[in-house]
Amino acid sequence: MRKNILIIGAGVTGAIVARELAVNGYHVTVFDKRQHTAGNCYTKTDPQTGILVHEYGPHIFHTDNTTVWNYVNEFADFAPYICQVKATTQGKVFSLPINLLTINQFFNKTFSPQEAKDFIESISEPIEPVKSFEDQALRFLGRDLYEAFFRGYPLKQWGMDPSLLPASILKRLPVRFNYNDNYFNHQYQGIPREGYTTMVDRILAHENITVHLNRDFNAAEEHGFDHVFYTGPLDSWFQHRAGRLGYRTLRFERSHHAGDFQGCAVMSYPEEKVPFTRITEHKYFTPWKNFENTVIFHEYSSYCGKDDDPYYPIRLVEEEKVISNYVEMADQEKGVTFMGRLATYRYMDMDVAIAEALQAAGEFIKLDRQAQNIPVFFNRPI
Repeated sequence: MRKNILIIGAGVTGAIVARELAVNGYHVTVFDKRQHTAGNCYTKTDPQTGILVHEYGPHIFHTDNTTVWNYVNEFADFAPYICQVKATTQGKVFSLPINLLTINQFFNKTFSPQEAKDFIESISEPIEPVKSFEDQALRFLGRDLYEAFFRGYPLKQWGMDPSLLPASILKRLPVRFNYNDNYFNHQYQGIPREGYTTMVDRILAHENITVHLNRDFNAAEEHGFDHVFYTGPLDSWFQHRAGRLGYRTLRFERSHHAGDFQGCAVMSYPEEKVPFTRITEHKYFTPWKNFENTVIFHEYSSYCGKDDDPYYPIRLVEEEKVISNYVEMADQEKGVTFMGRLATYRYMDMDVAIAEALQAAGEFIKLDRQAQNIPVFFNRPI
């Protein structure tokens, strides 16, 4: 057996692989360059208000995967939480995702579900073939709703015109013809009462796991281990030899206020003229608690520079060649497996990352016990 394992990254993916290997007798060392565990789902109590803050943006846990849900509940007490997003546009506040209330408010109507369907179909633009984000929005919604809710979003979030983005991005923004304003449709939804950091720390709390924070990885160090799981950016492993993969990064502007600020957890600002994408009021992520004051984050999106934290892979068509080059390089590596959102250059929700980590750990243990080769990717980028 490959007994000594190095995992680079103490986020959800790295922590779960570490745990699963540790309980099966492996000795696991975890490096993370940050001063904390939990990656981008890191939560911390704001010292001024006592509010538990999602330091890298809001994370609502949602899934239909019972195995994943049961797994995280072994390490955290999840409080039920329904994500209800609002949007300020054209001087008014609306409900997101676009639903029957949004449509009736926006057009000053009292449509029934079928009337709303018929109306939206009458104003939609029959674009064929659908190639871009803009095409998809106009085909789904028509120009008025597109201009109010969607045109400014890619300009700010992705930094490019919606006519240049793939149509697939809009699949994450559903339209409903009822009054359901639950942002997600999943069976299980919640937030850990003590925060995600506590959950991840409990996952990592095993006698066979050693965690080193504020610890950069030196490629020469991999030779001291029997296998490496790498969850950092794929291009960073290869010192960007084939060029940099494109990411968007986020910047958060924190401020404190008396009482309540906006009356909800997330207020989206889709108009291009507003420089930030949304305001998050973190007290609303713990509705079972009461606070006299509040802390908010204005969220800004920009292209990820070399010193920024990467959040979302852009994955434009012109990047496919760069991705292919890195996958070819990865296929020549020995003793390393690339995992997670950054190392496989894919957008994925937390429940998907957890499911993949559990599957990969199980496959690794099985292959290792059979003395078989370990793949460089359990989930390939392309």
